[in-house]
Amino acid sequence: MDVATWLRCLGLERYEAAFRENEIDWEALPKLTAEDLKDLGVVLGSHRRRLLEAIVGLQKDVGPVPETVVAASTAERRQLTVMFCDLVGSTALSAHLDPEDLREVIAAYHRSVAGVVAQFDGFVAKYMGDGVLVYFGYPSAHEDDAERAVRAGLGIIETIGRLDVKLAELQARVGIATGLVVVGDLIGEGSAQEQSVVDETPNLAARLQVLAEPAAVVIAASTRRLVGDLFEYRDLGAVEVKGIAGPVPAWQVLRPSAVASRFEALRGSALTPLVGRDEEIDLLLRRWTRAKAGDGQVVLISGEPGIGKSRLTAELEERLQSQPHFLLRYFSSPFHQDSALYPFIDQLGRASRFAHDDPPAAKLEKLEALLARAALSDEDVAFLADLMSLPASERHPLPNLSPQRKKENTLEALIRQLEVLASRQPVIMIFEDAHWIDPTSRELLAILVERVRSLPVLLIVTFRPEFQSPWTGQPQVTMLALNRLDQHDRTALVDQIAGGKALPNEVIDQIVDRTDGVPLFVEELTKSVLESGVPLGGIPTTLHDSLMARLDRLGSVRRVAQIGAAIGRDFSYALLRLTRCCAPSPISRRTSYKPLSRGWWPPSWLSSAARRPTRSTVSSMRWSRTRLTGACCAAPGSNCTRRSPKRSRPNHRRRKRTNPSSSPSTMRRLGWLTNPSHTGARPVGGPPPARRSRKRPHSSRRVWTSWRSWPTPPNASDRSSSCAAAWERL
Repeated sequence: MDVATWLRCLGLERYEAAFRENEIDWEALPKLTAEDLKDLGVVLGSHRRRLLEAIVGLQKDVGPVPETVVAASTAERRQLTVMFCDLVGSTALSAHLDPEDLREVIAAYHRSVAGVVAQFDGFVAKYMGDGVLVYFGYPSAHEDDAERAVRAGLGIIETIGRLDVKLAELQARVGIATGLVVVGDLIGEGSAQEQSVVDETPNLAARLQVLAEPAAVVIAASTRRLVGDLFEYRDLGAVEVKGIAGPVPAWQVLRPSAVASRFEALRGSALTPLVGRDEEIDLLLRRWTRAKAGDGQVVLISGEPGIGKSRLTAELEERLQSQPHFLLRYFSSPFHQDSALYPFIDQLGRASRFAHDDPPAAKLEKLEALLARAALSDEDVAFLADLMSLPASERHPLPNLSPQRKKENTLEALIRQLEVLASRQPVIMIFEDAHWIDPTSRELLAILVERVRSLPVLLIVTFRPEFQSPWTGQPQVTMLALNRLDQHDRTALVDQIAGGKALPNEVIDQIVDRTDGVPLFVEELTKSVLESGVPLGGIPTTLHDSLMARLDRLGSVRRVAQIGAAIGRDFSYALLRLTRCCAPSPISRRTSYKPLSRGWWPPSWLSSAARRPTRSTVSSMRWSRTRLTGACCAAPGSNCTRRSPKRSRPNHRRRKRTNPSSSPSTMRRLGWLTNPSHTGARPVGGPPPARRSRKRPHSSRRVWTSWRSWPTPPNASDRSSSCAAAWERL
């Protein structure tokens, strides 16, 4: 196995040279420790954690390496956010700069772009002179790839503008678009080899870049839909784009928005009614009653993405609006996990009403006015001003202390601010997305969990199941795990979202069945049906990235998920093993069942390949899905009950086929069935069988006719049983 390929699959190709210079081969890789990675120059944070997790997977021999490597060199269908970045005025630069000087300018530009892209886990696909093509969502997906691309674009504009190149003043412009593509085909040879993307999305991103002004980021409507109100925009209207029929809506991204909550920015202010959470709300209200009486409470809310953690806290805020209290909201960010005390810095900035164009002096005045209401000492104000990176003032001089001592005093200043507020009115503290918390904020949060016991404070912390809370078991702490909605609540939620529009009962039943009780999935799939008017088409665009990120995290068992999606929602281990589509890696019961448990398996609409083989399913290509379905049909040992065939017609050759893929010629060509005269063998793949005579025995003709006359099975188990029964009749 190639270490360089392994690093590229993890999105950490920037460390390829360091691993090569230190002669780190595949055998030495599982033995690396955190200190070794530090010596190799791996930055502290998400990069080092990602490498350590992958190395642990190698040590257990179930890591994500083998399948990720395969995915990196095999074409697959993915929703991809493509960014095209261009250096403004490069032609004019080449006219008056010496070629060697121009080379230095272009190299500095490329390094700056690659550095920003690496911060947001993007993938630099190609350098084209002064242009750079970047993918977000490949080779590994994230639930927020569109947001990552936009933040990277703004970061590139800022970084290039600050680039210290004495020969010229540089500016860049960026175009971004999102769409479903086929990515991964290796084209070219040697140094010209690249992984291509087939679709109009890269062309649209390149055309939008041409329309962008210098130092501007322009995005397409598909990207705008995914990032919601996370940014501030300037609507450019519908613009004419070369090579694309009809005007294309476009927006210029100005800056990150001042919306505090990611939930509010992505879902909007109009929230859907809360369904199926009455017991959870009652629990929070009871804890609030105890907190108001001076018995401080901590509630830890755990749940998978989309289960409704933020919606539950929003409902609590709405119900307590009429009661006197202070509300403090803190939000962790996946992009600031290495920024000390970022949630508290962000909260102080919002509470002080900082504007993006405020000078430091104006921000300091606003912060002093906020802290004056808390009656903090001059020393506390100085520490908090320093935390906000504001210059010290004569009114609040900053003491000269060691970094450790300064950190301790800053934490105490934040705690004293809370104590002063709690002495006036009860306080509700909501700390969201603790799974992205930075180490210093986690340390402060642990102190707050202890201190609120004697304060009229209700502290609510939300996080995903992968976050290991160290505070459970304490008397003031309550653990609240959110479960999926039952069938009755799912139906009620669909009715609430549909409003006055009546959906057929069959459509409602399918939405209820396929979304597995995750409220976000129910909401997005219902909205997709209402907007498109098509009953249960493809996966909603807003869920593509999230579902693909879950699949990528499955690692080596991702292939099992792809096979399962081609078979159907329910299948046996025996059928999975007999498909022979997982060679050379054998399937074990531990490997196949662990990721397919309820908490891991994607919604069941991903299993639509069994009903529509041409659908995009779990990123597999069409030919791969067809081969998988054929293998499942030909797999021996299926004991399912065969569906009764209809009576065949004598003129079966002239019948119009409702399912051409099930014709005898297609089945033989794909290797699903061999010549009926060939006894016993049922190969999967391999060369096609010998050409048959046009004259067929009556018995075999009856079998072919019966097969064509059967309706399309609802899942692959029925198709497999039908195929097995046909063979028995032969």
